[in-house]
Parts: sequence; structure tokens; C-alpha cells
Amino acid sequence: MIEVEHLSKIYGSTAAITDVTFSVEPGEILGFLGPNGAGKTTTMRILAGYLPATNGKAKIAGYDVHENSLAIRQKIGYLPETPPLYPEMTVEGFLHFVARIKGVSAGDRRQKVEAAMQRCNLQEKRKVIIRKLSKGYRQRVGIAQAIVHDPPAIILDEPTVGLDPRQIIDVRNLIKSLAGTHTIILSTHILPEVSMTCSRVAIINRGKVVAINTPENLMTQLTGGSGYELEITGEAALAKQVLQNVSGVILVESMPTSYQNRPHLRVISEPGTEPGKDIAAALIRGGFDLYEMRRVSASLEDVFLQLTTEEKNLQPETDTAETEGENA
Repeated sequence: MIEVEHLSKIYGSTAAITDVTFSVEPGEILGFLGPNGAGKTTTMRILAGYLPATNGKAKIAGYDVHENSLAIRQKIGYLPETPPLYPEMTVEGFLHFVARIKGVSAGDRRQKVEAAMQRCNLQEKRKVIIRKLSKGYRQRVGIAQAIVHDPPAIILDEPTVGLDPRQIIDVRNLIKSLAGTHTIILSTHILPEVSMTCSRVAIINRGKVVAINTPENLMTQLTGGSGYELEITGEAALAKQVLQNVSGVILVESMPTSYQNRPHLRVISEPGTEPGKDIAAALIRGGFDLYEMRRVSASLEDVFLQLTTEEKNLQPETDTAETEGENA
């Protein structure tokens, strides 16, 4: 359904994305995960036909994104980070307007608008002026405009940013309900969104896709599926330096703690290694008291931190392209 091959976008001497390649199967939700400035929004804008690529190709439903940009806009639903709403229109009036410009015939328009409002639970808000809606409902209207013409593919860029926890759950459930009948790319930097919503995840960092797989496979293949949580006394920064020198350790991060002067650390080891004894010995040699040490399962956050940390270490520091509004 969606095929991306060797996609690059260069601003001057800076590459926003480089050699991005992935595919999305019909009915699948692919999470496009990366830190701010990684290239998510640039990629989404290229796929939506609003930004030309420097190199590479992308196809959606068989249409080349560059050669058929107008046709692509009718084949996809696109929700940018800021929903493209007209605040002085009613919900129903706005959706009729969008359906018309998306090419929905006059005979089908009412049915399509009703279906989109029902899918997004907007029936009771149909006559409400959009500017009077809460942010959560405005986001629902944004999703409704993306699906009102019943497109085969939907691109959602940071759809839960700025929502409260209840609104996030509602939007997440709405997105999950669209799977099967629509192919979806969900661009986000929020890890729980991916693990709770997506069947596969592509991780992008510094403009390059560094991994793509199911969340479960990524956690197993890249982290060995386990790690350690430690509670110690002493300076956390010094303890992290000590632990990073232990054979088999690939990642050390600080965790929240309710105890003053008792840092809580998470350590992730290489697949197939068991460095627990070496970790404890290194801390004791370094003069740290070890209050607690337990094995834990690795999380998607561990995978994300491992990949983005490794990429930063491998590449020289350069300014990330934020040209033309890139903020993903």
C-alpha cells in the first residue's frame, strides 16, 4: 500500500532525511517513532505530497507521490501536527466542505460526512462552531477530515500532542478502530502511543531509519529482552560512568526515585550476556552501596534510547534541519 525507497531531503548542506526506506502493508498501523528533529515531519510531508523529495521515490496505492501529487491528496487522509481547521465553521459544515474539495460526489457527500462524524463520535457536536470545541474534540474533527473521503491510507503526525490523558486514550482508541479498513502511518515521539497502537514500528534518528520491526521483536533482538534495575547510594553520574565500562553493558539510564541520595538506575545488557555479578562487583569496587538489584524485562523505551544513543555516538554533531517548519 505504501512503499518508500531511498527517500532523501536536503536543505542546503544539511540532510533532513537520508536514504529512508520502509513499506506499510494494507490495513496496518506503522508507528514512525523518533526524537524531535529526527525527520518525522519531513517524511510525512513528502508522503502527503506537500514537500518534494531531493532523491528517492514513494508510492501510495500505486501512485508516485511526486508525479501524481494531486491524485495522492485524494488517496490519502492527512492530519498534520496542527489540524487544518476553519474555526468559524460548524463541524458538519467544515466536513462537507472538505468532502467536496476531496472529490466526494454530491450524492455521496452526506453519507460520507455522517460516517466520519459517527466514527469520530462527533454527532452531538455537528452544529457547534469549531473554535468553541475543546482541544480533544478539535483533534477528533482533524481526524474526521482526514477520513471523510474514505481514503485507503491515512498519515497522522503527532495526533495526541497537547491532549490530556483522557483525550489521549480516546484518540488512541479511535486510531486503533481505523486499522484494517485503512493503512495508517502514525508519526510520534511518544513511546506508549507506539506500543499500544501500532503493529510495527520504524525508528528514525538524525534523518535515518535505524530499525523497523514489531515492538516485541525489537525489544528481544536489540536488547536481549532483559536488563537490571539498581538502587544505590552515591553520585548517579559517577555510577553511570562505572557501569558503562562493565563488559556486556550497552545502556545505563537514570530512573525516577522517591529517595534522596539513593539513585535508581536501569542497565541494559547485550543479547546473550549475564553481567549481573560484574555490575555488582564494579559498584562495590567504586565505593557504592548496592541496596537493590533486580532483573527486569526490556521496554520499547530501552530500544529507543539504545538506538538513538548509538547513532549519536557514531555520527558527528550537526544541526538538524528545521527548515520549512520541520519539528519532528
